[in-house]
Amino acid sequence: MAKTKTIPIFPLDLVLFPRQELPLRIFEPRYKQLVDDCMLGDGQFGVCLIDPNNSVKGWNAPQMVGTIAKITKCKDVELDGLQLHIETIGRNSFKIKQIIPPSIPQPANYDPLSVEGHQEIFELHEQKSIKEKMYIQAEVEMIPEIDESISLQRWETLVKLWKEKIIFQALPQTVEPNALDHVLEQYYLTTDTPTIDYVYSLSALGAKDPNELQPILEATTMENLLQRVEKLLTVK
Repeated sequence: MAKTKTIPIFPLDLVLFPRQELPLRIFEPRYKQLVDDCMLGDGQFGVCLIDPNNSVKGWNAPQMVGTIAKITKCKDVELDGLQLHIETIGRNSFKIKQIIPPSIPQPANYDPLSVEGHQEIFELHEQKSIKEKMYIQAEVEMIPEIDESISLQRWETLVKLWKEKIIFQALPQTVEPNALDHVLEQYYLTTDTPTIDYVYSLSALGAKDPNELQPILEATTMENLLQRVEKLLTVK
């Protein structure tokens, strides 16, 4: 039976792939607590795409597959502890086995950007206990990494599909092929030795919505992943 562990969960409107970098600005009290706890521990939390069909005590619920984010740098933006800037990098993906709800529900008409909203959260937290966690946690199981290789021919097929999709989406404007080659160069996607990281990055370039990337994160074999990327990049 696979081992599980409990981690903090940060639902976001994005998909984080393994080994991708993700900078975040932290200003909500519950996520400030999450970062503080991570810095006292192993510096890791789970990033999950928001599940629009569910909620946890009124808060955004996470999709059931996400990626571990490791904090590599943490800086106090205003020197007052109220805003943090963190840099993270994706590690293994995981599957949520059980969600652990936060200690406080989302207040009605909660505004995460307002001082009043933050004060309301602090008061609710104090009423519960300042030792309780304001953020979602989950018991998770790590998903083994895909370590299969990608042929250059398969990679070139994906690049060709991506170019066709970009050219189609730009109509009636014309996109020159050399302009797209320049984009690939900018994102360091010109290679003769493609890896899964190249596939993840190309997928992100070809997606219009983060929900299109969730099935790719959830793929468990290279063939299944490549099929899902081909589907994403195929002009419909």
